[in-house]
Amino acid sequence: MSFARVPARSSRALDPAYSPALAAANRFLQAWQVQDHETAIVMLTDAARQHTSAEHLQDFFSPGPQAAYEIAHGKRLGGAQYVFPVVLFGFNGAPSRPRYCKIIVIRTGKEDWAVDRLP
Repeated sequence: MSFARVPARSSRALDPAYSPALAAANRFLQAWQVQDHETAIVMLTDAARQHTSAEHLQDFFSPGPQAAYEIAHGKRLGGAQYVFPVVLFGFNGAPSRPRYCKIIVIRTGKEDWAVDRLP
């Protein structure tokens, strides 16, 4: 019995901050999906909170019952800041209209990450 050889991946070094940044974006979007306002608000940077009205936050965190999301491969913007393309389904109760947007996540401490820009 022989096994097919799996091609080697690129020799580029894995960015050690990528995975925690992606995990933070995922946690934030999970909170959005289940309408966990408290968890999501805590994950926002002060700047994101200041530039977003309470009404917009309420609208954003009130998706329909069919809310779902997709996160595409992100990229580093510089320093400890990453942008992830996102598709939101069920945004504002419109399950058939996907919303294409981006989420920006930044490192705020040694192991802490926060959302600096809402999708």
